[in-house]
Amino acid sequence: MMKQVSIGIDVGGTNTVFGVVDKEGNVMVKDTIPTPKHGNIEQYINDVTASINELIKSVTLLNADIEIMGIGIGAPNGNYYTGAIEFAPNLSFRGVVPLAKLLREKFDLPAIALTNDANAAALGEMIYGGAKHMKNFVMITLGTGLGSGIVVNGEVVYGHDGFAGEIGHTTVIPEGRDCGCGQKGHLETYCSAPGMKRTAFELLAKRNATNSLLANYSFNELESKAIYDAAVKGDEIALEVFEVTGHILGRTLADTVAYLSPEAIFLFGGPTAAGDYIFKPTKDYMEKYTLPIFKNKVKILPSQLKSGDAAIVGASALVWKELEK
Repeated sequence: MMKQVSIGIDVGGTNTVFGVVDKEGNVMVKDTIPTPKHGNIEQYINDVTASINELIKSVTLLNADIEIMGIGIGAPNGNYYTGAIEFAPNLSFRGVVPLAKLLREKFDLPAIALTNDANAAALGEMIYGGAKHMKNFVMITLGTGLGSGIVVNGEVVYGHDGFAGEIGHTTVIPEGRDCGCGQKGHLETYCSAPGMKRTAFELLAKRNATNSLLANYSFNELESKAIYDAAVKGDEIALEVFEVTGHILGRTLADTVAYLSPEAIFLFGGPTAAGDYIFKPTKDYMEKYTLPIFKNKVKILPSQLKSGDAAIVGASALVWKELEK
Protein backbone atom coordinates (compact mmCIF):
# COMPACT_ATOMS: atom_id res chain seq x y z
CA MET A 1 0.00 0.00 0.00
CA MET A 2 1.34 3.44 -0.94
CA LYS A 3 2.32 5.74 1.92
CA GLN A 4 0.78 9.17 1.34
CA VAL A 5 2.94 12.17 2.25
CA SER A 6 2.92 15.90 1.67
CA ILE A 7 5.62 18.51 1.22
CA GLY A 8 5.75 21.53 3.51
CA ILE A 9 7.59 24.72 2.56
CA ASP A 10 8.30 27.55 5.00
CA VAL A 11 9.37 30.75 3.26
CA GLY A 12 11.32 32.87 5.72
CA GLY A 13 13.14 36.14 5.37
CA THR A 14 16.51 34.39 5.67
CA ASN A 15 15.93 30.77 4.65
CA THR A 16 13.35 28.65 2.85
CA VAL A 17 12.90 25.27 4.54
CA PHE A 18 11.42 22.16 2.88
CA GLY A 19 10.27 18.87 4.35
CA VAL A 20 8.44 15.69 3.38
CA VAL A 21 5.90 14.99 6.11
CA ASP A 22 3.80 11.88 6.69
CA LYS A 23 0.18 11.85 7.87
CA GLU A 24 1.27 11.60 11.51
CA GLY A 25 3.28 14.81 11.26
CA ASN A 26 6.70 13.16 11.15
CA VAL A 27 9.31 14.90 8.99
CA MET A 28 10.91 12.18 6.90
CA VAL A 29 13.53 14.33 5.12
CA LYS A 30 14.16 18.07 5.00
CA ASP A 31 16.45 20.62 3.43
CA THR A 32 16.96 24.38 3.29
CA ILE A 33 18.11 27.03 0.86
CA PRO A 34 18.75 30.73 1.43
CA THR A 35 15.78 32.94 0.61
CA PRO A 36 17.39 35.18 -2.01
CA LYS A 37 18.12 38.84 -1.54
CA HIS A 38 18.20 39.48 -5.30
CA GLY A 39 14.43 39.42 -5.83
CA ASN A 40 14.69 37.24 -8.95
CA ILE A 41 11.52 35.14 -8.67
CA GLU A 42 12.31 32.98 -11.74
CA GLN A 43 15.65 31.92 -10.28
CA TYR A 44 14.03 31.31 -6.89
CA ILE A 45 11.34 29.07 -8.40
CA ASN A 46 14.02 27.09 -10.22
CA ASP A 47 15.98 26.67 -6.98
CA VAL A 48 12.83 25.63 -5.06
CA THR A 49 11.90 23.15 -7.80
CA ALA A 50 15.35 21.59 -7.77
CA SER A 51 15.28 21.28 -3.97
CA ILE A 52 11.84 19.65 -3.98
CA ASN A 53 12.93 17.16 -6.64
CA GLU A 54 15.98 16.25 -4.55
CA LEU A 55 13.76 15.76 -1.49
CA ILE A 56 11.45 13.48 -3.47
CA LYS A 57 14.46 11.44 -4.60
CA SER A 58 15.72 11.18 -1.03
CA VAL A 59 12.42 10.06 0.44
CA THR A 60 11.88 7.58 -2.41
CA LEU A 61 15.21 5.97 -1.56
CA LEU A 62 13.99 5.58 2.02
CA ASN A 63 10.64 4.15 0.97
CA ALA A 64 9.82 3.37 -2.66
CA ASP A 65 6.09 3.16 -1.89
CA ILE A 66 5.67 6.92 -1.44
CA GLU A 67 2.89 8.97 -2.98
CA ILE A 68 3.34 12.76 -2.90
CA MET A 69 -0.12 14.26 -2.44
CA GLY A 70 0.76 17.92 -2.65
CA ILE A 71 2.71 20.96 -1.54
CA GLY A 72 1.68 23.31 1.24
CA ILE A 73 3.42 26.66 1.61
CA GLY A 74 3.55 28.97 4.61
CA ALA A 75 4.82 32.46 3.89
CA PRO A 76 4.69 36.00 5.29
CA ASN A 77 1.76 37.91 3.77
CA GLY A 78 0.63 34.67 2.14
CA ASN A 79 -2.93 34.93 0.80
CA TYR A 80 -4.78 31.61 0.79
CA TYR A 81 -7.39 32.83 -1.69
CA THR A 82 -4.92 33.98 -4.34
CA GLY A 83 -2.04 31.59 -3.59
CA ALA A 84 0.24 34.62 -3.67
CA ILE A 85 2.68 36.38 -1.39
CA GLU A 86 1.47 39.96 -1.37
CA PHE A 87 3.76 42.86 -0.53
CA ALA A 88 5.82 41.01 2.11
CA PRO A 89 8.05 43.61 3.80
CA ASN A 90 10.79 41.16 4.84
CA LEU A 91 11.23 39.42 1.46
CA SER A 92 13.18 40.67 -1.53
CA PHE A 93 10.30 39.86 -3.92
CA ARG A 94 8.31 43.01 -4.60
CA GLY A 95 4.58 43.29 -5.14
CA VAL A 96 2.41 40.20 -5.68
CA VAL A 97 4.21 36.88 -6.24
CA PRO A 98 1.84 34.04 -7.40
CA LEU A 99 3.94 31.33 -5.76
CA ALA A 100 1.33 28.55 -5.75
CA LYS A 101 0.58 29.12 -9.45
CA LEU A 102 4.29 29.08 -10.35
CA LEU A 103 4.77 25.77 -8.53
CA ARG A 104 1.71 24.26 -10.22
CA GLU A 105 3.51 24.90 -13.50
CA LYS A 106 6.41 22.77 -12.22
CA PHE A 107 4.58 19.96 -10.41
CA ASP A 108 1.47 17.95 -11.35
CA LEU A 109 0.13 17.15 -7.89
CA PRO A 110 -3.39 16.84 -6.42
CA ALA A 111 -3.01 19.89 -4.16
CA ILE A 112 -0.72 22.92 -4.10
CA ALA A 113 -1.77 25.74 -1.78
CA LEU A 114 -0.35 28.66 0.17
CA THR A 115 -1.29 30.53 3.32
CA ASN A 116 0.46 32.78 5.81
CA ASP A 117 2.79 31.26 8.36
CA ALA A 118 0.52 31.72 11.40
CA ASN A 119 -2.44 30.11 9.63
CA ALA A 120 -0.14 27.23 8.65
CA ALA A 121 0.80 26.82 12.32
CA ALA A 122 -2.90 26.71 13.26
CA LEU A 123 -3.56 24.03 10.64
CA GLY A 124 -0.59 22.05 11.92
CA GLU A 125 -1.91 22.24 15.48
CA MET A 126 -5.36 21.09 14.31
CA ILE A 127 -4.12 18.15 12.24
CA TYR A 128 -1.00 17.04 14.11
CA GLY A 129 -0.95 18.79 17.50
CA GLY A 130 -2.94 19.69 20.58
CA ALA A 131 -6.04 20.88 18.71
CA LYS A 132 -6.79 17.56 17.00
CA HIS A 133 -10.26 17.34 18.52
CA MET A 134 -11.04 21.05 18.62
CA LYS A 135 -13.25 23.03 16.25
CA ASN A 136 -12.68 26.47 17.77
CA PHE A 137 -9.25 27.69 18.85
CA VAL A 138 -6.66 30.41 18.29
CA MET A 139 -2.95 30.00 17.58
CA ILE A 140 -0.64 32.82 18.66
CA THR A 141 2.90 32.69 17.27
CA LEU A 142 5.47 34.63 19.29
CA GLY A 143 8.77 35.34 17.60
CA THR A 144 10.30 38.22 15.69
CA GLY A 145 6.71 39.29 15.15
CA LEU A 146 3.40 38.19 16.62
CA GLY A 147 1.12 36.23 14.31
CA SER A 148 -2.21 34.52 14.80
CA GLY A 149 -4.33 31.88 13.17
CA ILE A 150 -8.03 31.65 14.01
CA VAL A 151 -10.08 28.47 13.61
CA VAL A 152 -13.88 28.64 13.86
CA ASN A 153 -16.10 25.60 13.36
CA GLY A 154 -13.09 23.63 12.13
CA GLU A 155 -12.12 26.14 9.42
CA VAL A 156 -9.34 28.72 9.33
CA VAL A 157 -10.80 32.23 9.20
CA TYR A 158 -9.46 34.10 6.16
CA GLY A 159 -11.97 36.95 5.84
CA HIS A 160 -13.15 38.37 2.52
CA ASP A 161 -9.65 39.18 1.23
CA GLY A 162 -7.54 36.36 2.71
CA PHE A 163 -5.84 38.41 5.43
CA ALA A 164 -8.08 37.97 8.51
CA GLY A 165 -6.50 37.17 11.83
CA GLU A 166 -3.93 39.92 12.41
CA ILE A 167 -4.22 40.00 16.21
CA GLY A 168 -0.58 41.13 16.40
CA HIS A 169 -1.59 44.38 14.72
CA THR A 170 -4.41 45.30 17.05
CA THR A 171 -3.78 48.47 19.08
CA VAL A 172 -3.09 47.78 22.76
CA ILE A 173 -1.46 51.10 23.74
CA PRO A 174 -2.87 54.07 21.79
CA GLU A 175 0.01 56.11 20.29
CA GLY A 176 2.43 53.61 21.83
CA ARG A 177 5.55 52.06 20.37
CA ASP A 178 6.33 52.35 16.67
CA CYS A 179 5.45 49.17 14.76
CA GLY A 180 7.20 47.93 11.64
CA CYS A 181 3.91 48.22 9.75
CA GLY A 182 3.92 52.00 10.21
CA GLN A 183 1.29 52.18 12.96
CA LYS A 184 1.78 52.67 16.71
CA GLY A 185 1.03 50.69 19.85
CA HIS A 186 0.36 47.30 18.27
CA LEU A 187 0.43 44.08 20.30
CA GLU A 188 3.45 42.89 18.31
CA THR A 189 5.54 45.78 19.62
CA TYR A 190 5.01 44.63 23.22
CA CYS A 191 4.63 40.83 23.22
CA SER A 192 6.96 39.57 20.48
CA ALA A 193 10.55 38.66 21.38
CA PRO A 194 11.81 42.11 20.28
CA GLY A 195 8.89 43.65 22.18
CA MET A 196 10.05 41.97 25.38
CA LYS A 197 13.53 43.37 24.78
CA ARG A 198 12.08 46.86 24.38
CA THR A 199 10.21 46.41 27.67
CA ALA A 200 13.42 45.31 29.41
CA PHE A 201 15.28 48.47 28.35
CA GLU A 202 12.37 50.70 29.29
CA LEU A 203 12.30 49.13 32.77
CA LEU A 204 16.08 49.32 33.17
CA ALA A 205 15.93 53.05 32.49
CA LYS A 206 12.80 53.66 34.54
CA ARG A 207 14.11 51.81 37.62
CA ASN A 208 17.74 52.93 37.12
CA ALA A 209 18.44 49.23 37.63
CA THR A 210 22.22 49.18 37.33
CA ASN A 211 22.39 46.01 39.44
CA SER A 212 20.14 44.01 37.12
CA LEU A 213 21.63 41.02 35.34
CA LEU A 214 20.35 42.63 32.12
CA ALA A 215 22.06 46.00 32.69
CA ASN A 216 25.28 45.19 30.86
CA TYR A 217 23.65 44.06 27.60
CA SER A 218 23.62 46.35 24.60
CA PHE A 219 20.33 46.68 22.78
CA ASN A 220 21.53 44.56 19.87
CA GLU A 221 22.92 41.83 22.12
CA LEU A 222 19.91 41.18 24.35
CA GLU A 223 17.69 38.23 23.40
CA SER A 224 14.57 36.87 25.06
CA LYS A 225 16.44 33.81 26.36
CA ALA A 226 18.71 36.07 28.42
CA ILE A 227 15.62 37.64 29.97
CA TYR A 228 14.38 34.16 30.88
CA ASP A 229 17.76 33.14 32.32
CA ALA A 230 17.80 36.28 34.46
CA ALA A 231 14.23 35.65 35.64
CA VAL A 232 15.18 32.13 36.76
CA LYS A 233 17.90 33.74 38.91
CA GLY A 234 15.33 36.06 40.47
CA ASP A 235 16.26 39.25 38.63
CA GLU A 236 13.54 41.79 39.36
CA ILE A 237 13.68 43.51 35.98
CA ALA A 238 13.46 40.20 34.09
CA LEU A 239 10.53 39.08 36.24
CA GLU A 240 8.78 42.39 35.60
CA VAL A 241 9.29 41.97 31.84
CA PHE A 242 7.29 38.75 31.95
CA GLU A 243 4.65 40.36 34.16
CA VAL A 244 4.23 43.32 31.77
CA THR A 245 4.21 41.04 28.72
CA GLY A 246 1.65 38.69 30.28
CA HIS A 247 -0.51 41.63 31.33
CA ILE A 248 -0.73 43.08 27.82
CA LEU A 249 -1.07 39.71 26.10
CA GLY A 250 -3.65 38.43 28.59
CA ARG A 251 -5.75 41.59 28.29
CA THR A 252 -5.73 41.27 24.50
CA LEU A 253 -6.65 37.59 24.67
CA ALA A 254 -9.62 38.50 26.87
CA ASP A 255 -10.86 40.59 23.94
CA THR A 256 -10.14 37.67 21.59
CA VAL A 257 -12.25 35.38 23.80
CA ALA A 258 -15.12 37.88 23.69
CA TYR A 259 -15.04 37.86 19.87
CA LEU A 260 -14.58 34.13 19.30
CA SER A 261 -15.30 32.05 22.43
CA PRO A 262 -12.54 29.54 21.59
CA GLU A 263 -11.98 26.29 23.43
CA ALA A 264 -8.28 27.04 23.75
CA ILE A 265 -5.56 29.50 22.82
CA PHE A 266 -2.23 27.96 21.86
CA LEU A 267 1.03 29.87 22.26
CA PHE A 268 3.94 28.96 20.02
CA GLY A 269 7.45 30.33 19.51
CA GLY A 270 10.71 31.12 21.28
CA PRO A 271 9.35 33.09 24.28
CA THR A 272 7.03 30.19 25.23
CA ALA A 273 10.12 28.21 26.28
CA ALA A 274 9.94 30.35 29.43
CA GLY A 275 6.99 28.19 30.57
CA ASP A 276 5.06 29.54 33.56
CA TYR A 277 6.98 32.81 33.49
CA ILE A 278 4.94 33.75 30.42
CA PHE A 279 1.94 31.41 30.66
CA LYS A 280 0.91 32.22 34.25
CA PRO A 281 0.63 36.03 33.99
CA THR A 282 -1.00 35.71 30.56
CA LYS A 283 -3.65 33.35 31.94
CA ASP A 284 -4.16 35.39 35.12
CA TYR A 285 -4.70 38.65 33.26
CA MET A 286 -6.90 37.04 30.63
CA GLU A 287 -9.16 35.79 33.43
CA LYS A 288 -9.07 39.20 35.13
CA TYR A 289 -10.30 41.03 32.03
CA THR A 290 -12.62 38.46 30.49
CA LEU A 291 -16.41 38.51 30.78
CA PRO A 292 -17.87 36.42 33.63
CA ILE A 293 -19.59 34.07 31.15
CA PHE A 294 -16.16 33.06 29.80
CA LYS A 295 -14.20 32.77 33.06
CA ASN A 296 -12.23 29.53 33.49
CA LYS A 297 -13.59 28.15 30.21
CA VAL A 298 -10.70 28.93 27.86
CA LYS A 299 -7.41 27.09 28.19
CA ILE A 300 -4.06 28.69 27.35
CA LEU A 301 -1.81 25.88 26.15
CA PRO A 302 1.66 25.43 24.70
CA SER A 303 1.75 24.23 21.12
CA GLN A 304 2.41 20.51 20.73
CA LEU A 305 4.21 20.98 17.41
CA LYS A 306 7.94 20.25 17.50
CA SER A 307 9.59 23.66 17.48
CA GLY A 308 12.33 22.79 14.98
CA ASP A 309 9.93 21.33 12.42
CA ALA A 310 6.74 23.23 13.21
CA ALA A 311 6.84 25.57 10.22
CA ILE A 312 7.15 22.86 7.57
CA VAL A 313 4.79 20.53 9.43
CA GLY A 314 2.19 23.30 9.61
CA ALA A 315 2.59 24.11 5.92
CA SER A 316 2.29 20.44 4.96
CA ALA A 317 -1.03 20.23 6.84
CA LEU A 318 -2.52 22.58 4.25
CA VAL A 319 -2.37 19.74 1.71
CA TRP A 320 -4.64 17.44 3.74
CA LYS A 321 -7.07 20.28 4.34
CA GLU A 322 -7.22 20.94 0.59
CA LEU A 323 -7.81 17.27 -0.21
CA GLU A 324 -10.80 17.19 2.15
CA LYS A 325 -12.68 19.61 -0.12
